[in-house]
Amino acid sequence: MPRSKANNNSKKLKGIDFKKIRRKVGRKLPPPKNTTDTEIKSKAIVLPEQSLAAEKAGLAVNKKGLTLKELLQQTSHHNPKVRRDALIGIKDLFTRYPAEQKLHKYAAVEKLRERIGDDDKVVRKSLYDLFKVVILPCCKEDNQELIVSLLMPYIFNAMTHLVVDVRMMAFDFLDLILEFYPPSFSPSYAEKIFQNYEDILVRNQYYLQDKGKLKDALAGLVRCLSLLPWNKEETDLHNKDATGQRVLHAFEVDVSMSSNGFSCIIKNLKDLVPVLINSFLEFIPLVHSMESLEGKSFGCMISILHSIYLIVRSIAYGTDKDSESPSSQGGPDAAVWDVNISSAFLKKLFPRFPLNPVDHLSEKDCDRLFDLNMIVAKIFFELNEWTSLPPNLLETFLEFFENALLGKFCRATQSGKAVWEECLVQLLSFIPKFLSRGASSWTSRLLQAFTQTFRESKPGSLLKLACVSAIEDMLTPIESMLSIETSNPENLELQDALLAWIRELPLLLIQLGDKHPTCSQVVLRLQLRIGQCSLLNSSLVCMYDNTQYSLLDFYCTCQGGQICYGPFLRLPRESQELSLCSLYYFSYLDLPILKSIACCCLSADLDPYVLFRIIEVLHSAYRDGHIKIADYLSVFITLVLRFKVSPEIGSAGFKSDPLCQTLKSMTTVLCSYMAQMGDNSLVLQIVEKVIIDQIPQKPSLDNSCSLLRMLVTVDSKPTRLSEQSIIILGQHLSEYLMDAVQCIPEDGDEQGTPSIQLSTRHYYLLPCFFLFDRCHKLMNLVLKRMGSAITESSLSPISDKCTQHTRNCLDRVNAVTSVLFLMHKDAKLQPIMSLFKEDIDNVIHKVFSLKTSGRISTTIEERHEIQCAFEQLKILTG
Repeated sequence: MPRSKANNNSKKLKGIDFKKIRRKVGRKLPPPKNTTDTEIKSKAIVLPEQSLAAEKAGLAVNKKGLTLKELLQQTSHHNPKVRRDALIGIKDLFTRYPAEQKLHKYAAVEKLRERIGDDDKVVRKSLYDLFKVVILPCCKEDNQELIVSLLMPYIFNAMTHLVVDVRMMAFDFLDLILEFYPPSFSPSYAEKIFQNYEDILVRNQYYLQDKGKLKDALAGLVRCLSLLPWNKEETDLHNKDATGQRVLHAFEVDVSMSSNGFSCIIKNLKDLVPVLINSFLEFIPLVHSMESLEGKSFGCMISILHSIYLIVRSIAYGTDKDSESPSSQGGPDAAVWDVNISSAFLKKLFPRFPLNPVDHLSEKDCDRLFDLNMIVAKIFFELNEWTSLPPNLLETFLEFFENALLGKFCRATQSGKAVWEECLVQLLSFIPKFLSRGASSWTSRLLQAFTQTFRESKPGSLLKLACVSAIEDMLTPIESMLSIETSNPENLELQDALLAWIRELPLLLIQLGDKHPTCSQVVLRLQLRIGQCSLLNSSLVCMYDNTQYSLLDFYCTCQGGQICYGPFLRLPRESQELSLCSLYYFSYLDLPILKSIACCCLSADLDPYVLFRIIEVLHSAYRDGHIKIADYLSVFITLVLRFKVSPEIGSAGFKSDPLCQTLKSMTTVLCSYMAQMGDNSLVLQIVEKVIIDQIPQKPSLDNSCSLLRMLVTVDSKPTRLSEQSIIILGQHLSEYLMDAVQCIPEDGDEQGTPSIQLSTRHYYLLPCFFLFDRCHKLMNLVLKRMGSAITESSLSPISDKCTQHTRNCLDRVNAVTSVLFLMHKDAKLQPIMSLFKEDIDNVIHKVFSLKTSGRISTTIEERHEIQCAFEQLKILTG
């Protein structure tokens, strides 16, 4: 219906109240006209220093510019990739800034430990690497207890995690801590650790299909068990006889090892045994079903058997000794081994022995089976020490042991021999234990097999070292058996075995040389031990004494005038000490071995301490009747006669030559020992001719002085020297005296030197002064010989080329003058010299004749020198 026209017109006639302004879309409304503008305008302040990089200036950051605080915060991020990158960044930062790590290590550990139970495998592995490579090596010398206390609660928490991988990784973290901090394995943690290991092993058939994880877990169990106090290397000495076999080691065995707080875990260890045996039996079918023994499976089997062996030792030694009573078998009460353990061994493990290889196994797998059999044998023999096992089982294991010693399981290849030696070493320690329980039908067979192994093993090898240690351990039981009945056939077999071992020792020492000092020290300790046992057992005396002739090459030999030194000189001092101590226990020391030892003493390479130690040991042996007096004195004379000092003129004490000082000290010691021998007249009869015969050979000044000191020590006043000895000394002492004063200049360049000269001169002249005091005839002969020496020095014809001859004449005059002057200053010799005024006047006259005769061509200075000597001599007769 159309609108009405009238209505439209009426609208147009109406008035408009407000004018509506139409705006275009998008334009802003103008501000109201009545509003106040409140806008404040200002310029921006630019501060370039306020940047993120500037805030981190001077801080330690990783390669991505993140600080340690930021990285530690990111380790808790919900994204596993961020957590992993944060751990890598911490490793980078600590590597760049070691000081930052030392400063914040405890705070870092406290934050990082939260990731031990992380759900992501890569994060856990990164954390493991961070601790292994960076954190734990740095904290090794710090407060280890604090580090362990921070980590262990989280490790135990991860061991109970629902995820298997997390639980297994927790054992890896535990093994890592024990690797760096072995003392952290304390009783407070041990019980809970073994409980978790038991739980893992019990449930492995349900959720542990990866043999690699089981292998790592078992390796950690072996480490834990090896850290128990009863399984440390030193505790192998625990069951030694208390009569002092290990006195030479200066080692006192701690018999109260169970008091360290670990006794409470014995029950946990007993619970582990059946579990471990069952786990081992699960691998037995794999040996026969697979073409080769898988490496991971073999590793699991080895670790299981090692764990069982360590547990057996721990139960045996760790059980409270108050509840034990030694049984007839030599061990504690069998009640220690409960029914479950005994049943597991006797019904499950031992009946499987030995694990025989099948045809399809390779040589490498056969070696692996041999290794497994050796560990089972170790378990059996260890258990046999503490409880009585069935005889049929004992026969089986002893037969295996004999075959192993004879090398019937050893392959001809180099690797096969290495495996055989490494495995055999583990069983050798049980031979002394078996022997200590008394002789049996197997004793002879085992000893023969052992002797063959000892002879054929390579010098310096671990097997040879183990054989030597086993021999030392067998000495006590063998000694006790030989002391009871020497006519018993079994005892004769023991003697034969012991004789074979003793004969091998000197040859072994020579073969070892100085290339295997550790092995040589063990052999020398055994030799000393045998010597000590020989004092208490007459059957060992002859065996031990005969070894001294085989030891000549060990010390020193002389072939065709060529001295060949043995390994003794090059061994460490401790080994040399052991060798010297063993000399004392020979019932007699023959002259060849004494000469060999004396040659060693003359070597310039010998430490002076060892030299005096040799003299001390020889004196002890002589005092106890092990050396003849003539041989003993012959060694003394050889030492002082052939000991070499520096050849330079004036080195005799004036330059403090070390060798000269050593000779002086050695002579003092030898003279002291000679004075202690008793009858000096008898000693003089033995040494007089030997010493007197050496004086004309003109030894060096120091050696001659030492010989004269020895002669004076055993002589008396008046002298007991023969007429012939006095005549020989009278002919040669003048030359000795003049050489002594010529070697030490008369005037010193420095203040205080003359007093040193006088004391040094006095040392060399004093033996002659003693002889002059005891024999006036000897002084008379020496004075006459001095006068003749001046005459003989001037008999050469005058020549223009006799400058050296003139100097020699003047030196002779000065030497005679100095000797007479020093003799005159001696309080004892001065009255004696007055008796021989005629001889002194004769010397003065010959000096005067030399000055006035013109037989030698002299300068003004030389004539003045002769005049001064003449004036000094005139004072003596004034």
